[in-house]
Amino acid sequence: MFLAIDIGNTNIVLGIWDGENWIWDRRISTDRDKTPDEYGILLAGLFENGHVKRGSIDDVLISSVVPPLNGVLEKALDNYLHLKPRFVGPGIKTGLNIKTDNPREVGADRIVNAVATYHLYGAPAVIVDFGTATTFCALTEEGEYLGGAIAPGVGISAAALFEKAAQLPRISVRKPDQVVGANTVSALESGIYYGFLGQIKEIVKLFKNSLPGNPLVIATGGLAGLWEKDAGCFDIVNPRLTLEGLRLLGEMNRK
Repeated sequence: MFLAIDIGNTNIVLGIWDGENWIWDRRISTDRDKTPDEYGILLAGLFENGHVKRGSIDDVLISSVVPPLNGVLEKALDNYLHLKPRFVGPGIKTGLNIKTDNPREVGADRIVNAVATYHLYGAPAVIVDFGTATTFCALTEEGEYLGGAIAPGVGISAAALFEKAAQLPRISVRKPDQVVGANTVSALESGIYYGFLGQIKEIVKLFKNSLPGNPLVIATGGLAGLWEKDAGCFDIVNPRLTLEGLRLLGEMNRK
């Protein structure tokens, strides 16, 4: 079986593919202060709790945007689960032509999402990923990854607002009952929700106009479903897009 791991700034997402289906997936908080032993014990516990036999995994591929954790997870997997992971990085076959000024600086998660989109849904395409940052990526019909846009994610934007404005309370990100807030909480909900909704719709429109043909719009990430209905521009919402990309890359690069 194949283990996919996506190390993000906020969460680490893990999934196990049995050759036909995703049979197990977990999401844990990213903690840069954890040691290999702490992560190893946590991962071993997740495997045990999910009734995953340690010897059943024969391949591991990791995408990471947190380089300090790469060695930590590598040691944790080796010491506690006897697994030797591979990492998405320079030299890995993607089937794409990375057309940015410096391909090495493109986040691994963005490349993995592009691989999944190209092979599962085709192109041209616009990929929107709602993570710590909200990223928009452009992919041509020929499999050229052109680059994209990176905006602050809704979580860190809201947190910055609450931190800098002493009189504003912390709220959950949700769609408000009405656009005109009658109190501070509902006004915050409206500003955050509709502010990001406008950003999403405008950037997607501009990206689609910059690509020939009729690009598909693929959304992923933890908050993709929150704006799915009102945005009206997502053709497909796939919360497992990054795991799917890792699975495909694992198959393409298996020795």
